[in-house]
Amino acid sequence: MNVEQIDSMSVSELTFDYKNPRLPEYDIHSETPETTIIRILWVAMDVRELVMSISASGFFRQEPLIVANEGGKNIVIEGNRRLAAVKLLLEPTLAKGFDLGAQPLSEEERLRLNELPIIRSTRREAWRYVGFKHVNGPAKWGSYAKSKYIAEVHRNHNVSLKDIGAQIGDTHRTVQRLYRGLMVIEQAERLKVFDRNDRWRTHFSFSHIYTGIDYPNISSFIGLRPEKFDSIEPVPSEKRVELGELCRWIYGSKRGEIPPVVERQNPDLRYLEAVLGNKESLTALREGVPLAFAFEISRPASSLFEEALIASKRSLERAHSKLSSGYGGSEDLLRVAGTVATLADDLYEAMKRKYRPQDEKERLTANR
Repeated sequence: MNVEQIDSMSVSELTFDYKNPRLPEYDIHSETPETTIIRILWVAMDVRELVMSISASGFFRQEPLIVANEGGKNIVIEGNRRLAAVKLLLEPTLAKGFDLGAQPLSEEERLRLNELPIIRSTRREAWRYVGFKHVNGPAKWGSYAKSKYIAEVHRNHNVSLKDIGAQIGDTHRTVQRLYRGLMVIEQAERLKVFDRNDRWRTHFSFSHIYTGIDYPNISSFIGLRPEKFDSIEPVPSEKRVELGELCRWIYGSKRGEIPPVVERQNPDLRYLEAVLGNKESLTALREGVPLAFAFEISRPASSLFEEALIASKRSLERAHSKLSSGYGGSEDLLRVAGTVATLADDLYEAMKRKYRPQDEKERLTANR
């Protein structure tokens, strides 16, 4: 792609890219009306800020659109948000119902804006630039859009994942992880154990799956093999049921009225990782026990005891600090304090009976 060959083209000759990696989750296809694409870009991708910027400062020739001629159409393969902003400014009928936040253009400004700077290219020639800019560069897409773009380059242009990563400066295995996450989702859909359109929430939290399958217990649960990063079927066929379970736990099911157990990536993915590594807690999760409770089952009794004891100490310290200003002489609260004191004495005596100085010495030595 020769970035020095900047041409101009009329806005009316430019077409939105329905293959834009940011649009697949909105069911865009080649027959989708331009008005629908503009509305999606406006709502989901903050076109308003571009409308205001272009209205105030014009369209920067130093940032041309990248255009590919496909099927006799001039497809904008890079710059769809900017094209949407320009069309809204130029066409009042399109702008109805949008709060542009910008003053109407003068006739001179409209004439200037009607011709936009472009670079003619192809998807094959432009993928390195687009990939660097949006996968690993300054204008990053969301994780799902990134994964779709990586898969498109890998499949359509026969570029290895390793080479894609090298070309865009990826030093954290991001390309491989995103691609594997997408392959897991697509395989789940082919196996009919998951349907993106059936997810519980409107937003598709793709980062949950590609981050989650990096955890050892989650990866093991669906049988992922570390060496299978490039496979379109990374999950063994015998793990079909487990793959469906994982997708439901992460994304839920609207038709089945099943909310996801993963509400937030942190700490819920960590909780799920622990649960899947423990048979008892896994059984509880499958029986409908909330994730937080299943997580507690998975934890060693020693950890739960230590945390409860330390939490009790902190609560007592807090109560003691408020004694002079917070206790007004209530008999009921005095009885509560007496019960606490009795429980503390009983606990201390029981711990003292089990205390083994030699065991403690060995534990400290082992932790050095």
